Amino acid sequence: MRQRPRGDSRGILDPGRLLREVSFRRHLPAESLRRWVEHYWLIDWALSTPFEQRVVPHPAVNVVFRRDDDGPEFGEVAGVGRDLFRITLSGTGQVSGVQFRPGGFHPFWQRPVNELTGRRVPLPAGRLTRPDVPVCPGRSPGPAASAAGDDGRRQALDALLTAWQPEPDPLAEEAVRLAEAIRTDRSVLRVDDFAARHDVPVRRLQRLFLEYVGVGPKWVIRRYRLQEAVEQAAGGPLRWADLAADLGYSDQAHLVRDFTAVAGVSPAAYARSVR
Repeated sequence: MRQRPRGDSRGILDPGRLLREVSFRRHLPAESLRRWVEHYWLIDWALSTPFEQRVVPHPAVNVVFRRDDDGPEFGEVAGVGRDLFRITLSGTGQVSGVQFRPGGFHPFWQRPVNELTGRRVPLPAGRLTRPDVPVCPGRSPGPAASAAGDDGRRQALDALLTAWQPEPDPLAEEAVRLAEAIRTDRSVLRVDDFAARHDVPVRRLQRLFLEYVGVGPKWVIRRYRLQEAVEQAAGGPLRWADLAADLGYSDQAHLVRDFTAVAGVSPAAYARSVR
C-alpha cells in the first residue's frame, strides 16, 4: 500500500506557474479507501488578478468541492474529461478534490462510468445521484472544502466517501490494475498487444474499460502517452521524432497533431512557454 501520494505533475500544464499562484497539495485518503482513490488534492488561493489553469485530464473521475470568497460550498462529480480542462480562479477560495483511480469510482456509483464521461454533475447533500435526477447545485454537500486545515478537509472527505459505502467489486479491481499497468509501463502502445499480455480478449477489455473507467483502453493508452509528452516537453530540449517513436506514433506529425488538439498549443510552443 502506498505511503505517500504521487509527486509528479502529469497533466498539469505549466505546473511551475500553478505552484507560484496557488497553494496546491496532495494527501492520501484513509487506508481503507486507497484501493479506489488515487489521492485528495487541495487548493487554496488569494489572487490579486485572475489566474487560468489548464489541465490535460487523467482517465479518472473526480469529486470536487469548491468555495469562492465567502460564498456557499458546492460539489460536483466530474466524469473523465476528453478535452483540455480550463478554469479561471480569482479573489479567494478553496477546492478539495478527490481523484479516483481509473476504474475506482464504479463501486461508489454502481452504474456504467461512461455515463459520466465529459459531464460535470452537481452533487446534492451527502450522496451520489444518477445524472438524470434533478439536483440542487446550491446545496452544500458537507464541509469538505471549508473544514479547518488540511487534516480537517482530509477527514471530511474520508467520512463522506466511507458513508457512501462502496462495495468490493472484483471487476473494479481488475480495471484499476489494468489501467495502472498502462500508466506505469511505457511499452504499452497497442490495445491488442496489451490484451494479449494480460490474457484478456480485446472486446472484453473494451467493455470493461467503458463501464468501469469511462473510456476505452485505446484512449487511456493515448492519454497517458500524451501526458508523458507534455511532461517531457517541459523538462528540456527534445528530439520530437524520437519521442514520437517512443510513444508509439507513426511519425512526428501525428504526435504534434494529437498534442496540439489536447493541449491547445503545439509541443514546441508549449516547451517555449514553460521555459
